[in-house]
Amino acid sequence: MLDQEKDNLSVLFSDEVQGPFVTFIFNTHVAHQDVEKDALVLKNFAKAAKIRFEKKYTDLSWAPFQDKIDALLSDASFWRNASKSVSIIISEQDIFIHRLNVAVDNQYYVDDRPYLLGIIKNNQFNYRYYLMALNRDSMQLYLVEDNQVKTVSLPKDAPTDLVTTLGDELTGGSMNYSIQGGTGYNGSSKEGVAYHGVNTKDEEVKIDWTNYYQAIDNYLKETFANPDHLPIRLYALPENQTLFKKISKNPYLTTDASVSLSPAQVSFQDIEKGSLKINQELEALETASYNQLLDKKFADQLVDIVPASAEGKVSHFFISTSNFVNETTDMSTEEFDRRKVLNKVTDNVLKTGGKVFVLDQKASPDEKTLLAILRY
Repeated sequence: MLDQEKDNLSVLFSDEVQGPFVTFIFNTHVAHQDVEKDALVLKNFAKAAKIRFEKKYTDLSWAPFQDKIDALLSDASFWRNASKSVSIIISEQDIFIHRLNVAVDNQYYVDDRPYLLGIIKNNQFNYRYYLMALNRDSMQLYLVEDNQVKTVSLPKDAPTDLVTTLGDELTGGSMNYSIQGGTGYNGSSKEGVAYHGVNTKDEEVKIDWTNYYQAIDNYLKETFANPDHLPIRLYALPENQTLFKKISKNPYLTTDASVSLSPAQVSFQDIEKGSLKINQELEALETASYNQLLDKKFADQLVDIVPASAEGKVSHFFISTSNFVNETTDMSTEEFDRRKVLNKVTDNVLKTGGKVFVLDQKASPDEKTLLAILRY
């Protein structure tokens, strides 16, 4: 996830983008009355940021920054398209807007560097993958990204249902099939192909089941466009997952997390709940793996971490959210200085190819408040 995060932020590290930067990060809403409150947050932060900016940069003009802020305040579409929160990074020439899907501490920030920690917190568990709702007689793909689910429109020749896909190749013959939500093959399923007949017919249905899954796998492997090589995870009954995993030759089929339920008659909201379950499993797996880094040399005191980051020694930097005090517009000098140091270390680590994490303390390795894993 953090490689993707670093790519998203890389433009802010380029020589083409020069500071100083003014960063606003705050929670946003959809309801009309709350949207007005959101705009008021930006107005108040801008007033406070102007005071800090003119005190810090006495030879620079605030006007280019205020012009961009005024443009946002008058842009109705900006406030209508709300997410959970937003990060607004402004330089004299540019403005960078990142819609975030996590709750944040409302704050403003004025410095030679943009404030990155809110964006990092948002992106670190932003898992991108395809979720395949797989029945015995049908399938549908969904794209999961930015903690949101979108239905993937598949062409007519995609193997979205068994009867159309196999056609004349149906071993049992199409007259033997009816799509329903009752008991399926071997009596354990609650969806799929119902069939009638003796044991030979049971075997024919199992052959068609296998052939259908083979057709799905071939399509995903040879025809379906997946230029970003995203993982494919399953929403399917356990026995359907078992058979598909046995058949599949697709290198992007991923089995680290799945939903072991039938998607036969579920709503889109159920699919969203399934993706949330998978995301939570992936987050738990990822955070558990961090503790293995403690076998390497590390530093957990800021006085040691700061110079190590400047020298390019830090490969992983963990920041607990307990480091931050959620304050109002009048951020104290102490809190601003703390965030400035942590942001500087973050900047150093990312620029030297490292990774940065902003976690709740319980999810941090050994529940440490700060931790830097050293390369040497």
